[in-house]
This record gives sequence, structure tokens and C-alpha cells, in this order.
Amino acid sequence: MKKWFMVAIVLLMTWSTFSVVFADHKSNPGKQKGHQKEGETFKLGVEVLLDEEKALIEGKKVGLITNPTGVDQDLNSIVDTLHNDDDVDLTALYGPEHGVRGSAQAGEYVEFYTDEETGLPVYSLYGQTRKPTSEMLEDIDVLLFDIQDVGTRFYTYIYTMAYAMEAAQENDIPFIVLDRPNPIGGGKVEGPVLEEEYKSFVGNYPIPLRHGMTVGELAKFFNTEFDIGADLTVVEMQGWKRNMHYDDTGLEFVAPSPNMPTVDTAFVYPGAALIEGTNVSEGRGTTRPFELIGAPFINSTDLAAEMNGYHLPGVKFRAASFTPSFSKHAGELSHGVQIHIVDREEFNAVETGLYLVKTIHDMYPEDFQFRAENSSGISFFDHLIGNGWVREAIENGDSVEDMKERWQNDQKEFNKVRKHYLLYKK
Repeated sequence: MKKWFMVAIVLLMTWSTFSVVFADHKSNPGKQKGHQKEGETFKLGVEVLLDEEKALIEGKKVGLITNPTGVDQDLNSIVDTLHNDDDVDLTALYGPEHGVRGSAQAGEYVEFYTDEETGLPVYSLYGQTRKPTSEMLEDIDVLLFDIQDVGTRFYTYIYTMAYAMEAAQENDIPFIVLDRPNPIGGGKVEGPVLEEEYKSFVGNYPIPLRHGMTVGELAKFFNTEFDIGADLTVVEMQGWKRNMHYDDTGLEFVAPSPNMPTVDTAFVYPGAALIEGTNVSEGRGTTRPFELIGAPFINSTDLAAEMNGYHLPGVKFRAASFTPSFSKHAGELSHGVQIHIVDREEFNAVETGLYLVKTIHDMYPEDFQFRAENSSGISFFDHLIGNGWVREAIENGDSVEDMKERWQNDQKEFNKVRKHYLLYKK
């Protein structure tokens, strides 16, 4: 009898453990490697290339544009994977802003160097040239692009891609984009469309601030709508849906740049990065860039109360103080708010960013400043927002709602064109 009692206890404990594991498995299916929540197999473009479309690069001299985000689901670098593949001749690397290994800060000049791990030449596309020269491509049969974007117009990687597509077309080299998720989803489009005279490397094409496209979709859009005419192939992902956030893929988040540490950073970035065009800190030099906003002249309690008073959807603001270790107000105690997203679906990043800029401008008119204009009368804020009229509207006391109304028609026209280049369903 005692023996059977002990067996029953063991079986009960085993079942309890199984139940907990099974319950955790059910509640966190998105974190299973290679699966989305619906259970459909998920593959990155790089994995589809190597598993199913390797003929695109076999026996060819391959040039690779990438950075630390160029990894598979097991976090193996595409640089090392291709370098160690006997069927592939990886010949040269090309680094965007921050470099191939991600060691350079924002805006930091990157020079030509040799990659220590592979011995391959690394040509900088954020140095003397942002477009590969013929000399850089003379040993290349095919050019690959594998970089994680963050879904915002003023993130420079998408323009590195476009310039490289132009160079590939001019040198008769096929161009392959290995697609990756838009981490903030592929459904929502926000903000004004960039106006032609405000083009720069933080906005080179007339698209909204939050474009809702993957890099592969953007490549097709740029290639056709702006007459690049490259011999373009997009290796699509498998199992990605437009309504998926990065967390839904089961992928680990590798920081695309030094000040983009988390998925939450990417969600606030389309609006919070507008602060870069002012004398207020956007949180660079802290552990929460773009989520912490402040300056020495701000009263954090007052600003948080004002921002929470708008009842903006999907977001709350906490009074916060911080001391940046570098960038604006480095070493100075600054006061402001931390942006807390409480509902990603409801959250409107661009609207939130404009409310922040306008509110700080209105509350501290003697201290707040937009960054200085250049010789053409254009401020860095104008380059970020993509026009000159939003800054004027803020200075004239116009409401954010009036600003939003003004850009609706251009956004609708963009959406009509955008839909022709979408590769994935909802």
C-alpha cells in the first residue's frame, strides 16, 4: 500500500511539472524559435536564401552589405556563415552607418579597414562616399543586402540600400535583398510625406515618417517608382504577417544601432526622434534613448502632467530625471519624461512626438530652440519631419490636430502607391 502511495505522489508531481511547462508553452508561443503565434513556420530572408535559393549566390563572388543584425534565428552572423561556406565566395563587405560590426556611434565617420574575423576588406558606405564606387565593386558578381530596418523614414540604412542599388545597376551587378520584419508592424502608416526640397540622408524619398513596409518592399518601391532600374531580387520571409510585431516572430532583438537597444525604442522612434532637431535631449547617453526626453530647463512634474492631460492613445508619461553620459547636455542633470507605451496598437508615435515638441516649445519659450538653420534656411528638424511648415506651425501656435489634417491627402496618395509593393498579407 505504501509503495502504491509513493508511486501516486511521483505521478502527481510529474503531471504538475508537465502542466506548468505546457501552460508556459501555450502562453508564450511567440518565443519558440522559428514559429509565430499561429504556429506557422517562420523564416528570415537569409534562411530562405541558404535553404531554398542558394543558387542565387553559388559559385559567385559575393559582396555583402550588412551589420550586426545580419543574423539567422540562432544568431549566427551571415558574414561568418557565408565566409565558411565552400559553395560561396564571399569577397568583400560593405558597412553602413555604425559599421559592419556596429562599433561606431551615430554620425561617426567610418573608414576602410580589414575585418579581423574573416580578413575580408570592409568598404565604408558612411565615409567619403555613401554609394559604392566602381572600384569597390570590381571583384563582385552579386551584391547582397541583409540589415534590420526599424520602420522609420529617417533611419539611414534604407538609403544605403537605395544607393547600393543604383551602383549595382550602373555596374550591371544583380542586387539581392534578404528581407526582415518591420519590427513595429507593417500595417500602420503615420506622419507627413517628405517634400522634395527637404531630401537628405535622413530622408531621401517621399515616404511618410512611419512607412509600414519591410526593406524588401521598400527596395521594390524605390526601384520602380524612382527609376533605379536595378536587377533586383527580394528573398522574402516565410510566415511573416503585416500585423506582427517583432516579438511575435520569436526572434531575438539585435540592436540595429547603438541607440536602438529594444523593440520599444523602435516603437517610439518615429516621433521621439524629432526631438533630435531641438536643443532638448532625446535620451542619447542614457540606457533609454528616445524613451527619455528632457533638458536642464524643464520641470519634469509639470511636463508629465501636461502630456498626460492630452490623453493620447496607448501611452503614458512619467516624470523623470537623468544625466546623459554623452551627446546633448552630457554630464548635466536633465528633467523631463519617460515615454511608456501601454498599447502598441493604439499608440501613434508621430502624433506623440509632435505633442512633445510643441508642448516643450510652448512651456519654455525662452529656453527651447530648434537647431540652427543651414544656408538654405532648413533646420535639422525640417529634414527629420520632411518639410518646413511643421516647424512654422509650432512657432505660430497651431494645434497638432491641424498639422495632422494638413498631411492627410499626401499620406492617402502614398498609400495608393504603397499597396502595389506589399509582399505580405495581414
